[in-house]
This record gives sequence, structure tokens and C-alpha cells, in this order.
Amino acid sequence: MPPRRRSGATASTPDHLTAENLATLASAVAEGKRATVYLREATPSLGIEAGTSAKVVSVDGTTVLIRPKGVNDELPFEAEELRINRVASTPPKPAPRPKPVVESEPLMEPLVETRPKPRPAPAAAPVPAVIAPTPAPAPAPRPAVKRAKKLPAGVSVTIHAGADNDWSVTVTLGAKRPGKAVPVAPDAVERAIRELGEPTAIEAVESIIVEARDAAVARVDELSRQLEEARKMLEALGTTE
Repeated sequence: MPPRRRSGATASTPDHLTAENLATLASAVAEGKRATVYLREATPSLGIEAGTSAKVVSVDGTTVLIRPKGVNDELPFEAEELRINRVASTPPKPAPRPKPVVESEPLMEPLVETRPKPRPAPAAAPVPAVIAPTPAPAPAPRPAVKRAKKLPAGVSVTIHAGADNDWSVTVTLGAKRPGKAVPVAPDAVERAIRELGEPTAIEAVESIIVEARDAAVARVDELSRQLEEARKMLEALGTTE
């Protein structure tokens, strides 16, 4: 959405964050200092009034991520929607234009003569009434658009099976480094894969578990055989009292 223009600000006295303001805020955030800005308009849907202070979280170009006072959320705003001071700078009022002065014609004094009658004095010219222009009604403010919350980064889950039937799960969030591998039970992995319903994944996991189960059975049989041989040898040697 393109940034909204303000009719109350001029090029010489901008009523919003300038490039210099953005650089100062970004430097303060990078140094771990608190950077504060103020909203130019109210956001009724969030209960935010115009002039509310907000903590700057980050600066990306002309987009400023802020946490307004009383709101437990981080919202992105454009530079033209924020100002560096709580109160906007008031431009000097233009001097009123002087009303036009209408000069009346001077009255002529009657000539006193014996024979001709004196001429009547001409009437003063009427002064035109100055009608003040009616100011146009201020446009109704547009409803504030609620900023959509940024979606979290993607999550990758990796299941690893070791040579000794040791299973582990690793979680990776977005572009961050993978987390520490967490050991899990083989039957838990099998149940989770079955819930997904992916045939290829189910076949791969089951083949590893079946192979490990067969190896465990063979190991038990071998240990049982060795134990039986040891018992027979002990019986042949006799018991000691």
C-alpha cells in the first residue's frame, strides 16, 4: 500500500520521519539504546490514539517496526505515518490580506450665486460589502488499516536413524542453525510417520525398524544359546559347597 500523503506538512518543515531521523533511529537501535517515535494518526481498532509513543524495534528502509504503548505486538509503519516529536510543528499562519479600501468621491461644495440654483451634492458611492469565503469542510479521516502480523519463518524437522537403532529428531527454524538432536523412541517415530500417511516415508522407517528388530531377535537367540552352554558346563564341573 503506498504511503499516505499529508497536506499539513511542507517540504521545508516535514511533519514525519525524514531520512536523517531514520538513520538516527537505526543507529540507536544498533547500539542498544531506546528509540521512541510517535504516531501521527489514531488506530481505533487497536485502541491507539494519535500522538501515542512507540518503541522502535528495527528500521528497514522507510519501514519502521514499532511496539506502541499499551500494545503487546510489533507493528510495521511507514516513515510518513510517524513523527520524531509528540507535537507536530505548526507552520506560521499567513498574514491576513488587507481589505480593499474604496474611496468615495469628494463632495463638491455648492456654488452660491444669485441667479443659478446650487447643484445638489452627489451621493457618496456605495462601499461594496466584502463577503468572507466559506471554508470547505474538512474531509473525514480514513479508517486506519490494521497491519497484518508477519508470518513466522518455516520449520524443518529431520529424523535420523543411527546404525545401532538410535533415533533422533532435529528442528530447524527458518535460516537459523539446526537445533540440538533430541533422542526419540523408534515406536514414537513409527506412530508419527503413520499419522503423516506418506507411503515412501512409512516404508523407509518400517524397513529400518524391522531390520533392527530382526537383529535384536538374533542377538537374543545367540545370548540364550551361550547362556545354555554356560549352564551345561557349570553342571558338568559340579557345584562347590
